Amino acid sequence: MPWEKQFDADEVLDRAMQAFWARGYQATSLQDLVQCTGINRGSLYSAFTDKRALFIAALRRYDSKNRRELLARLEQAFEPRDAIRELFLAFTRQVDERGGNRGCFLTNTALELAAHDPEVGRLVAASQQKIEAFLARMIRKGQAGGQIPAELKAAKTARGLLASLIGLIVLTRSRPQRALLDAIVDDAMHRLD
Repeated sequence: MPWEKQFDADEVLDRAMQAFWARGYQATSLQDLVQCTGINRGSLYSAFTDKRALFIAALRRYDSKNRRELLARLEQAFEPRDAIRELFLAFTRQVDERGGNRGCFLTNTALELAAHDPEVGRLVAASQQKIEAFLARMIRKGQAGGQIPAELKAAKTARGLLASLIGLIVLTRSRPQRALLDAIVDDAMHRLD
C-alpha cells in the first residue's frame, strides 16, 4: 500500500489563498502552489482535482474566514454607524501595513475572473450581497437608535456604500495614498448624515 501524506486541508487552503490573493489566479502557477502549501502535485490534485477547484475552495475559505468573521465582529463590537466606518477602515489600515495593499481577495477576483467565470461570478456576487445586507442592517439599526436619519433609504444607501467600499478597495492597490483613501471614507460616511 503506497504511503499517503496527511495534511491539514484548512492550512493548505489558507496557504493557497495567500498565494492567489497576492498574485491572482492566472499568475499563480501550480509550482507556486506546490511551494507555498508544501504539498506535492499529486496530493494537490488528489485533494482538489485541479488548480481551479483549489482556487474556488480558497475563495470560499476567504469568504467564510475573512468577510463573514469581519462583519460579525464589527456588528458585535460597534454601534451601527461606527461598524460601517470600521468596515471601510479595515481596508485603509492595510495600506499602512508592510505588504498590506493586497486589497480584498474577493474584489481582486471580481476584477480578474468574475466576468469570464460564471461560478466565480456567483460567489463574488453572493459575498457582495451579504456586505450590502450588512450595510443596510447597520443603517436600519442606526435609524432605530437615532444615529442615522430616518429619512434615508437603507437599501439605496447601502448600495451606494458598497460601491464606495469596492472603489476604495481597488484604490488601496492602485493608488494607496492616505489622503485619497481618507477622503473616500469621509465621503462615504457623509452619506449617513
